[in-house]
Amino acid sequence: MFDPTTVASTERRELISFRVGDQEYCVNIMAVREIRGWSPATALPQTPGYMRGVINLRGAVLPIMDLAARLGMPMVEPNVRSVFIVVQAGDRTVGLLVDAVSDILSINDDMVQPTPDVACDTVRSFVRGIISIEDRMISEISLDRILPEREALAA
Repeated sequence: MFDPTTVASTERRELISFRVGDQEYCVNIMAVREIRGWSPATALPQTPGYMRGVINLRGAVLPIMDLAARLGMPMVEPNVRSVFIVVQAGDRTVGLLVDAVSDILSINDDMVQPTPDVACDTVRSFVRGIISIEDRMISEISLDRILPEREALAA
């Protein structure tokens, strides 16, 4: 007899991992449109503190979000290794400023552990789960929750 839970746990999916400060995070690779080297963003007035501004990406205006600031950490000072990961969730496209891209992970859903109850509500809403691979603890980001509301993107 067919058991859909067995299929779901054995299906592999790929995630791209990256560093923000001392922490490692990942997002579904299917949401990643491209990875670009850091270039200064044009600041816009009246935007949330975690929004760096916008850049021109091949004729399109792309908002850049400092992921560290969005996660409640100090804002990142970009350096030569800093990149922004262009991600899309639904019809929203945003560049996530991160310290460095680490690698591509291939995981099963049963490798993802729930976010611990000790995390604050904000972290639990942004982090889909924790993946333990070798000696690494990687938090999987929920893009649909971490991306700013449309008002912040349009500002």
